[in-house]
Amino acid sequence: RLGLERADTAEKALTVIVDLLEKYGQGGNCMESQMAFTYHNSFLIADRKEAWVLETSGKYWAAEKVEGGIRNISNQLSITTKIDREHPELKEYAKSKGWWDGKKEFDFAAIYSYVNTARMTTSRGRYCEGYKLLNKHKGSITSEIMMKILRDKESGINMEGGFMTTGSMVSVLPQQPDLPCIHFFTGTPDPAR
Repeated sequence: RLGLERADTAEKALTVIVDLLEKYGQGGNCMESQMAFTYHNSFLIADRKEAWVLETSGKYWAAEKVEGGIRNISNQLSITTKIDREHPELKEYAKSKGWWDGKKEFDFAAIYSYVNTARMTTSRGRYCEGYKLLNKHKGSITSEIMMKILRDKESGINMEGGFMTTGSMVSVLPQQPDLPCIHFFTGTPDPAR
């Protein structure tokens, strides 16, 4: 929200977020219940001309400029070796912790989350299922298709039970500056409603 408030481009919003992350860190419970559950955050940041994925691990972060096609995020790190901007100490910190030897290609998701990145797009999970649903409609994604994807419960995109999806947003950002941007938000905790 602060990125949207303080920046007029996607890349400037990314800078706002990482500057705040550096100054204040991140934290806080992901649920209103007493159960302590936290995780690091990922962001899709877009304007009429460009889009970025920003993923964080503590105060460390990596950002990928989306060059085309489809891109999704979920509750895991997904930036691997295509890193277009990064925390200035990202690699040095990984070396100091023994997570990266400095010789192999740097893979942010693998090094900072211990996730097998080769399995991210094949194992059944929200990231993989979201990727499949987007890929199925690649080249013809409309607002209505995006809303259908965000309502999908079978894939786990729209979670219910102990962890519930609390809201979804679909934005139409025409490249022509004379056309208005349109934003759709859910008004209930369950996007299927």
